[in-house]
Amino acid sequence: MEKGDFIRTEEFCSNYHVEYSFISALESSGLIEITTIEQTGYISQSQLPELEKLMRLHYDLDINLEGIEAIAHLLNRNKSLRTTIHSLEEKLRLYESLYGA
Repeated sequence: MEKGDFIRTEEFCSNYHVEYSFISALESSGLIEITTIEQTGYISQSQLPELEKLMRLHYDLDINLEGIEAIAHLLNRNKSLRTTIHSLEEKLRLYESLYGA
């Protein structure tokens, strides 16, 4: 990835009025990834929607880090289950078209 695909963590924190300790805690929990380039931390722009969602959970709804981790896990599990259901529905359609239902 190019440097243009990233935003400096300090710039992000300044623009969004977020404490760096919160971003660092999210990284420590594995919820986001901070990339270090030339001793400067960067956040991938592709992570911004997820990061904004996590920030809203914390700052708007006053959910602590452990709660955010649980919610993120459940949302990821839900997404995985939806993907599985979609795949099974496609297989079912295939079998129905082949064998008639």
